[in-house]
Amino acid sequence: MSHKITVIGLGYVGLPLARLFSTKYAVVGFDINEKRISELNAGKDDTLEVSDELLQSALVASNPKAGETGLYCSNKFEDIADSNIYVVTVPTPVDKNNRPDLTPLYKASETVAKVLKKGDIVIYESTVYPGVTEEECVPVLEKNTGMKFNVDFFAGYSPERINPGDKLHTVEKILKVTAGSNPEIGKIVDDLYNSVIEAGTYLAPTIKVAEAAKVIENSQRDINIAFVNELAKIFNLMNIDTHEVLKAAGTKWNFLPFKPGLVGGHCIGVDPYYLAQKAQEFGYHPEIILAGRRMNDSMGQYVASETVKQMLKKDLKVNGSEVLVLGFTFKENCPDVRNTKVVDVIRNLGDYGINVTIFDPWANPAEVMHEYGLTTTTKMPFKKYEAVVLAVSHKEFEDLNIKNLLSENGIIYDVKGILEQDDCVKRL
Repeated sequence: MSHKITVIGLGYVGLPLARLFSTKYAVVGFDINEKRISELNAGKDDTLEVSDELLQSALVASNPKAGETGLYCSNKFEDIADSNIYVVTVPTPVDKNNRPDLTPLYKASETVAKVLKKGDIVIYESTVYPGVTEEECVPVLEKNTGMKFNVDFFAGYSPERINPGDKLHTVEKILKVTAGSNPEIGKIVDDLYNSVIEAGTYLAPTIKVAEAAKVIENSQRDINIAFVNELAKIFNLMNIDTHEVLKAAGTKWNFLPFKPGLVGGHCIGVDPYYLAQKAQEFGYHPEIILAGRRMNDSMGQYVASETVKQMLKKDLKVNGSEVLVLGFTFKENCPDVRNTKVVDVIRNLGDYGINVTIFDPWANPAEVMHEYGLTTTTKMPFKKYEAVVLAVSHKEFEDLNIKNLLSENGIIYDVKGILEQDDCVKRL
């Protein structure tokens, strides 16, 4: 059987997947953002996940038919009507109260329902709590089509494992978990991904197992980082360098090499809340998961307060002082500003009456302004600051002589722990 695939959502997850599928199948990349579609059809990806050369080599001028190959990007429903596999790769955020917000999934499911036909398969890649695919998304498909699940149409789940900015562990090089709504569909979904994923696939017995596996991947990492963040707070009180402690402990063969820091982004800082929400629906209050989240969510305020303490120790003024924050994105060498925790550092510094300048050569100033109401610059500001906070370890900062940016007695607070500690450098 020839497949024609539609990928719904062309962000950090959807575009690399659509491009990869297009090497073997006819693929339509669908996104409601008209500006995004125009940029992609011009061969430019502002997320930088797919190189311009690779994207341009994948694009075809017209909507491909099943049996052909190539990627066609569109925001028109008629262009996705003849697909038989729909892959949903929209984000799954939390609201202001850290409760799962499934709105993007509901809307994407409504979009698929407009074109869903008998025999079609809808595969979800978005990170969710166990049960979302079959208990939340499938009912939307049934309600809007009048068709019956596992009789007229089918579902699959294959959680994304994209690591934004990572050019080594790209989508085809990461083993993919797959699942289907029945054994036969599971085999079809697994074969589909296995045909393009070099690292291979793992077929989970059920969709719920695959959903649970994904959500604990990031929850486990979140908890481990929370542990070393707590260690950093403890060792700071003892005047012990946390990074030196971790380096020494790391000589043991089974010690896990996690480092303290700000935990943001669309996965690690969000997914534990999805698992916690579902656990609470079953009457269980997850203590370790939520304790880890509280610890990691507190780190922005901690970094700001520690920066101020170091300034006071050097008899530097705080109210009205000038502080430079290096980096705004949620991780290094990546333009993704979703759920960045650097914003917590900046806002807490502002609470002390500090004037904050934000320099990030990767972050789009317009996007930062739209999402956070903050002004950033992509050009190095040349002036003197009472303090510099190294928040993100972009490669551009590696050769930067940060000390030249300091006023007399100025201090550097190194969140990432990449600078040698001395009289003016304080590491998290």
